[in-house]
Amino acid sequence: MNRKIQNQAIHQRKYKITGLFLILCIAMFIFLFSILKTIISERNIPSHNTTIYDRSFRGSIISEDDYTLSNSQKTYQAVIRGASIDPEKKELFLKLFSIYSGIEEKKLRKKFKNRKGKDIKGNIILSKHITSRHAMQLKSLAYKLRKLDVFRSIKNRNGIEVLYGLDIIENGETRRFPLKDVMSPILGYVGKKSDGRYTRPQGKKGLERNYEKHITSKKNGYFKGKRDVVGTLIHDKNSIKMQRVDGLDLHLNIPLAFQRRVELMLDSMKQSIDAEEIIVGVMESKTGKVLSLASSERYDPAHITQKDIPALNPKFSEYPYEPGSVMKPITLAIALEHKVVTPNTWFKTGYDRFQIGKKRYITDDDFFDSQTATDIIVHSSNIGISQISWRLTGEQYRDGLLKFGIAKPSGIDLSRDLPGQLKPLYLLNNKMHRANSSYGYGMMVTFAQLFKAYSAFNNDGVAVTPRIVAYLQDEKGRHYTLKPKVGDLKAVGKRAARQIHKILLEVVKRGTGIKAQYPGLEIGGKTGTAHIVKHGHYVREYHSSFYGFANDKKGHKYTIGVLVIKAKKYHKYFASQSAVPTFKRIVDILVELDYLKPEGGIEAASPRIKEHSGISLPPVRAQMKKRKTAVKKEKKKPVKKKSVKSLFKIKTKPKLKPKPQPVKNRSPHEMFDDLF
Repeated sequence: MNRKIQNQAIHQRKYKITGLFLILCIAMFIFLFSILKTIISERNIPSHNTTIYDRSFRGSIISEDDYTLSNSQKTYQAVIRGASIDPEKKELFLKLFSIYSGIEEKKLRKKFKNRKGKDIKGNIILSKHITSRHAMQLKSLAYKLRKLDVFRSIKNRNGIEVLYGLDIIENGETRRFPLKDVMSPILGYVGKKSDGRYTRPQGKKGLERNYEKHITSKKNGYFKGKRDVVGTLIHDKNSIKMQRVDGLDLHLNIPLAFQRRVELMLDSMKQSIDAEEIIVGVMESKTGKVLSLASSERYDPAHITQKDIPALNPKFSEYPYEPGSVMKPITLAIALEHKVVTPNTWFKTGYDRFQIGKKRYITDDDFFDSQTATDIIVHSSNIGISQISWRLTGEQYRDGLLKFGIAKPSGIDLSRDLPGQLKPLYLLNNKMHRANSSYGYGMMVTFAQLFKAYSAFNNDGVAVTPRIVAYLQDEKGRHYTLKPKVGDLKAVGKRAARQIHKILLEVVKRGTGIKAQYPGLEIGGKTGTAHIVKHGHYVREYHSSFYGFANDKKGHKYTIGVLVIKAKKYHKYFASQSAVPTFKRIVDILVELDYLKPEGGIEAASPRIKEHSGISLPPVRAQMKKRKTAVKKEKKKPVKKKSVKSLFKIKTKPKLKPKPQPVKNRSPHEMFDDLF
């Protein structure tokens, strides 16, 4: 019994000693940690040394023609101690600060009062968002105010009299978008990220978000050394300087001159057809280099308002929709690749109603007793394309769509790239579902996916990934390129791609895309008009689209996509009345800016280029237009042979303005004046 009691006492002492040892260890750890923290932390005690920090910047975004679209600048805050201002000179302070900062006196007065209406004696932050230019001016003002004895000495807690003045303190970095809504929403916008008392921009959408880790600030610089009695850093052999490392600059493939003209054209087109939104894309078919990616719904990233919220998400890669008839060439391409049809294979299409399921019937807008595979695309026959899809197995059809990039991210370099949706294999094995998908229903695609897929028909079967960014550049001028997350796709063989290429040319020559014709150029494409689903039912609202290409004999090849969302004017929801004219206007701009060269020249190809692209008529063409009008007016009277001068009643030879030179031969500043 005694031994048991002794053992318990021993265990108790052991536990007590162990607990005491642990407490001592913890105390020692806390002691060492506090010493280490004291060593490494900045202490507010007089020191012979000082450090000046040079904080790094976020990289800029620059257009192909060297315009800055987005860059960063430092921001400052102005701080004053309320009690330090001489009451008799307070009005002088308010007047001068308002002039130098651009802030209204009324707003400044409110800063000096608390919620109870009493004067604030402590620190007052007059503004947190002062630009570098205003900061320089306010620092100069602070010196002048001291000379005018605006500030007075006040006692601190230790009873020491201290003279406080106007302090301008660097507090962060802000993002500038000098051209406002231009090239939004692909540029994206930024939020704020706090780094202690210093705030930095952080990408939230678009290019700003997608390239966040590359363009964000890398490493702050600093300058360390001894200081003199007034705190000025002494430059000598013992001082240490560390260079800052800024984020990389993004250089885009998109020229501002072309992008701006497309945006102005979209604004005009949206109004004329009363559409909710129009989005377009233009890229080189061989390289994927994007020349324009534009929307009619834009916003100023530096001043986002409530009405801008629907436009914040770039619809190019974040808006899945049912594409409609633009899927028909892709369906036929898969069938040609598997050699189950040829472009000249005949199909019976003369049905008033064609049954594709037990209780499902489809019709065509135009009645033809029978058509070849080519004419099925030209006249956009639902009945014909359904029969073509039935010659494929469900597995062949689904694999073919995947090779075109349907139901896969496109690889476009934006912040979000949705994959869309494709029916599973067990459904596509069913004839009704296969037919339904063959003309673009029962599936979801994005603009970027179809944009990429159609490039295969202008590039021997290779679907190229659209690339907005050309390269990244560091401060030393070195270039870096990033591989796309999704590379180019071998959609179909060269033979099948060229067959579809010829068929798309026929669509423009004699089919639904006839309004896209442009003399002297090779134009091809396919229209699509699809109902929109709301609450599980198709409603009388439409997506109208036209995807195709425009080429010239000089080797310039461009893939162009147009998507019109909810055109409301009567009959304008048809792709032939909305998307196709928009496509044609894009071709006009390509020709006007010398990207495409029609055979025989611009004058031979198009007698006059309309002003719908947002570009004024060149002087010579404008005069020719006036001359034609004058001739028509003079037809009523018998007119002898007259010169052009007599028609215009000009006695002296007018001085014509020099014909504008092609954009590629003009300086960026000349083009900038034209744009704005």
